[in-house]
Amino acid sequence: MSKVLIIGAGGVGGVVTHKCAQASDVFTHITLASRTLEKCKKIQQSVKELRGVDIDVATLDADDVEATTQYLKDLKPVLVINVALPYQDLPLMDACLAAGIDYMDTANYEPRDEAKFEYKWQWAYQDRYKDANLMALMGSGFDPGVTNVFCAYAQKHHFDEIHYVDIVDCNAGDHGKAFATNFNPEINLREVTQRGKYWEDGKWVETDPLEISQTFDFPEVGDRKAYLLYHEELESLVLHLKGLKRIRFWMTFGEEYIKHMTVLANVGMTRIDEVDYKGTKVVPMEFLKCLLPDPGSLAEGYKGKTSIGCIIEGMKDGKKKKIFIYNVCDHEECYREVRSQAVSYTTGVPAMIGAMMMLQKKWDQKGVVHMEQMDPDPFLEQLAKYGLPWHVKELPVD
Repeated sequence: MSKVLIIGAGGVGGVVTHKCAQASDVFTHITLASRTLEKCKKIQQSVKELRGVDIDVATLDADDVEATTQYLKDLKPVLVINVALPYQDLPLMDACLAAGIDYMDTANYEPRDEAKFEYKWQWAYQDRYKDANLMALMGSGFDPGVTNVFCAYAQKHHFDEIHYVDIVDCNAGDHGKAFATNFNPEINLREVTQRGKYWEDGKWVETDPLEISQTFDFPEVGDRKAYLLYHEELESLVLHLKGLKRIRFWMTFGEEYIKHMTVLANVGMTRIDEVDYKGTKVVPMEFLKCLLPDPGSLAEGYKGKTSIGCIIEGMKDGKKKKIFIYNVCDHEECYREVRSQAVSYTTGVPAMIGAMMMLQKKWDQKGVVHMEQMDPDPFLEQLAKYGLPWHVKELPVD
């Protein structure tokens, strides 16, 4: 029995549950758990209506390591799929380690009291997971996740050395709201408002938030301005790509989004420290989250496409070569299939595929493991099969 526990009942959790139900020959028993049972029940009903598959649901506080460990020992899943908030990564890794369960997530750990994410906290688990004969798969979403696998595929099939990588992420969709984030507002705004960073010539280079922009021609979308951000997959890819000279991450934002975000930052609404309001301690970012639309509510009526991929340049057989590996995903098609918008869909599908690779032992390496360390071929084969077709385009070399 390939019994799995999915933790997190947001937009991504809904997609992961639907896609696991689609592959019921692999995922023979699915439990969905969250702090909020009603969210789980809503997804449970949707999966029954659209897939005809029964799943179990449960209430679980992922921050409570002792209770989660006991729940895992009682449930005995083969794998925990963590699609809760990045704050929960370490407590869930602790619980999985204590219960002897393999672990995977879609984004790296982030401390609540600092808008900073890096892998050092999770890398610290390497020896403990390896000694326990367990696997902890990091970042099995799209970026990080599929973008890591695209780089591994390029390294395996297209290049002898990879010199330059630009990971480019465009959401050209329209949800009709004045201002909303496509995933958890806290995480989204913390990511965008922190300093940018990229790797070049063996060292990290920092920039002011959204200081550097560049226009890219995104497949099926066209020219869009994208801004340089720091993203966690850069941190692992610099360790695993041969011959790398520079790697950067770019994301598009509309003018209205940047205008709203700038104003919110200027008036202090993106602060993550406590302020005193009439004798009550309030974190402005957490309060703002309560005012913004739930990302899961954006799906119905969302139009347009996401276009995400890797522009990779290097050497093959002594000659320069440049390719673009990418996926285009349609918001409306995602809603028709799993009642989701494309941002959740493009994260949830790879989470299911990564879990499938682990359950089928096509990916089986003990310790803390990144996607690009695994064989990309079986993953990409299933990715196309389950809704995210990918393409390789040759580009002219400058």
